[in-house]
Amino acid sequence: MEDNNDHLVRSTDCEHPANLIPELCRKFWNLGASNCEYYRELPLTISSDLVYLAPSGVQKELMQPENIYVLEMSKQVDPKKRIYLRSPPNLKPSQCTPLFMAAYQKRNAGCCIHTHSQWAVLITLLLERRSENKKVFEINNIEQIKAFGRGWKKEGSMGYHDTLRIPVIENTPFEEDLTVYLESAMDAFPDTYAVLVRRHGLYVWGDTVSKAKQHAESLDYLFRLAVEMEKLQLPWLSDIAPIV
Repeated sequence: MEDNNDHLVRSTDCEHPANLIPELCRKFWNLGASNCEYYRELPLTISSDLVYLAPSGVQKELMQPENIYVLEMSKQVDPKKRIYLRSPPNLKPSQCTPLFMAAYQKRNAGCCIHTHSQWAVLITLLLERRSENKKVFEINNIEQIKAFGRGWKKEGSMGYHDTLRIPVIENTPFEEDLTVYLESAMDAFPDTYAVLVRRHGLYVWGDTVSKAKQHAESLDYLFRLAVEMEKLQLPWLSDIAPIV
């Protein structure tokens, strides 16, 4: 066995998590930089019992496979003392790690994405000034809602007339302290694929990398649309009868 298990992050397969994470981080960073809209990181992917995590302190557009952490889910006992199969030298795990792990443990997610989308933040601010329903974003009768499944362990996708609900939790000074609130939101909204963090951003996940990416992009579209609808005093929820 090699020192530090470096073989776990070496592969010629472009779909290998150690190659996929840096590549997607670069693509997301370039998209955010060119559009000045959002910043994303792809910190977690699952490969069998192995979890691949991006580190803290590395510029996302410069990330390399050797920067990736690897841990074995079945060997974890204390969430505050994670045991890593591989740790890159001179780096440290992200404070977001326990939140990413919650998505895997509670939803068996194959990938979890954290975004600091300005549209996500604006949605939480718009909800904050409301007198009621401050803790959930709701929207219906929008085509893009079809991008989401009906919920964990449920068959089929949401429909045009369905209402998409994304819970909102309050921000904390330290990211890892959000974990208990994220888990509570997942329990209260078992069908959600994402949780908004007020004045901070979004955690979003999916069964696969492709699904997580699809959910992240679809939510960013819906959040931006909702902000524009608010400007025009258009309601996010509407009563439209299905065409028979």
